[in-house]
Amino acid sequence: MTIRKGEAWGSVGPLPDGAVIIRSDGELHRLVHDARSTGRPLPPGALLGGSLMRAVGGTGDARRLAGEVAVLPVDVVRVELHDTAAGSTGASTTWSAAHVIVRRGWWRGPIVAAMNAEFVGVWDVTPRGHPNDGRVDLLEVSPTMSVRDRLRARGRLAAGTHLPHPAIAVRQTASLERTFERPMRVWVDGVPTGTAGSLRLTVEPDALVVCV
Repeated sequence: MTIRKGEAWGSVGPLPDGAVIIRSDGELHRLVHDARSTGRPLPPGALLGGSLMRAVGGTGDARRLAGEVAVLPVDVVRVELHDTAAGSTGASTTWSAAHVIVRRGWWRGPIVAAMNAEFVGVWDVTPRGHPNDGRVDLLEVSPTMSVRDRLRARGRLAAGTHLPHPAIAVRQTASLERTFERPMRVWVDGVPTGTAGSLRLTVEPDALVVCV
């Protein structure tokens, strides 16, 4: 069950049997993708690094795993990418546990960030995000945003003070469909995942258990 206001989230206890040590967003992505794409149950992830670890309050200290840990349910996001070029039927599906970033460049054009974890590395992209509320925090940068404003916002990302901004829209959603005028490059949990003319995102609540 996704988190509810005023209720406890997760539990405290020993590291669950079968937990897989995860040290980066890329490792977490491979764990989720491999299990979901083959229909296997997702094993618990013991987080020692990555954006999701930071979002759930982990420290990266492996010694904690020998004692009691926080055992937390989190959502994952189904990511469907489509090539909309004339005559093309290309499509692919993967899954994200931390974030999906869609852009052609940082300094021009639109940017779409679908955040399950609030962080991308050291950047606090969506400070109000939560990885178990059944939604992603969707941040969209308008193509009209100037290079100067993008530089300023980038300098404020580590502190999460880039918001609010009139050229940056933020909302929460359980699903998303976007079609782009030109193909966009896609990163899923920091892993380059090709280009897409359109995409569909669907939150799968309570799909993964993580431990810190």
